[in-house]
Amino acid sequence: MSKKFFDERTDQSEVKARIVQKYLFVWANVVMGAAERMGTPIAYIDLYAGPGRYKDGAASTPLLILEQAVANPRIAKMLVTYFNDGDSDKTKTLEEEIGKLPGISSLKHAPTVTCGPVDQEAEVYFNKTKLVPSFSFIDPFGYKGLSLKIVNGVIKDWGCDCVFFFNYNRVNAGISNPAVSGHIDALFTKGRADRLRGMLPGKSPELREALILEELAAEIKALGGKFVLPFTFKNSKGTRTSHKLIFVSKSFKGYGIMKDIMAKESSTTDQGVPSLTYSPADADMPLLFSLQRPIDALRGDLLKSFAGKEASLDQIYEQHSVDTPYIRKNYSDLLIDLENEKMIEVFSTTGKRRKGTFPEHVRIRFPKDK
Repeated sequence: MSKKFFDERTDQSEVKARIVQKYLFVWANVVMGAAERMGTPIAYIDLYAGPGRYKDGAASTPLLILEQAVANPRIAKMLVTYFNDGDSDKTKTLEEEIGKLPGISSLKHAPTVTCGPVDQEAEVYFNKTKLVPSFSFIDPFGYKGLSLKIVNGVIKDWGCDCVFFFNYNRVNAGISNPAVSGHIDALFTKGRADRLRGMLPGKSPELREALILEELAAEIKALGGKFVLPFTFKNSKGTRTSHKLIFVSKSFKGYGIMKDIMAKESSTTDQGVPSLTYSPADADMPLLFSLQRPIDALRGDLLKSFAGKEASLDQIYEQHSVDTPYIRKNYSDLLIDLENEKMIEVFSTTGKRRKGTFPEHVRIRFPKDK
């Protein structure tokens, strides 16, 4: 079945590739300065790289990453790329496709392509080896080989972030299947997997999804992934979740950058708040996705959470936005409204401020909760 995956590029594959590609190059520009001072390169690691192209000729993520690296002289000098796949036919094809890329020889570090399983040995390697600043992409076809210990290993060092593909459909079905219990236990840990096996029977599809994601995020955070951000893909009818792309970082800055990228790839927004979801059906059923009025909820929660407090916009965003869909612009726009309504006091510690802006020297004072 995995061979079919590369037969034709889908809209969902394009969205996934764009998210990974966009983040890599924003992340690279953030970490390159420090990496240069430390005298180290930066790295992109893809553990399930595939053959490089779909059967229809469209480039997949590895080639898109390399093409963009070639086009950026500074990144071309700094970036080390490591591509792995367990299928020797795919790695052979990938090497051939890389060799055909125009300008590939301009990269200071030639791409490395290896063939091997992502197994316990890989877990040990990544958890014991100190990595240069790296962005890792872990995209197995199902759940075999997807271990949160691998995720922990690739984010443990400074400047290291990861995004992994979570096949929700297969994991949801596999939790209660004894034949694949080893793979599910490796993903969640046995304790969390057993807890899910006890909780999920009889639950609605929506509650099952929430419980599974909650346990996954809790285990990632227990292992050291401070910030966890899922992006959801729906089936063709928009009725069920098919899979998720999950970003993991120890840095709020990386979390904020990825949230902005995922926001732009979301197929719907509600009051300017992104769904962090791509659903092929959204364009046909827009009314179904505009009923929650999330900014109204944010308004009430901010006034309550920060009652009697004073903070900058950046402090408000960092303290409040984690594990929510809200992006920085949602907070900025809402604060402008609250200021116009005289619901908050806004002042500058330097005496200078352009109206409607919230640089670091501008403070927001919230009224006491009545």
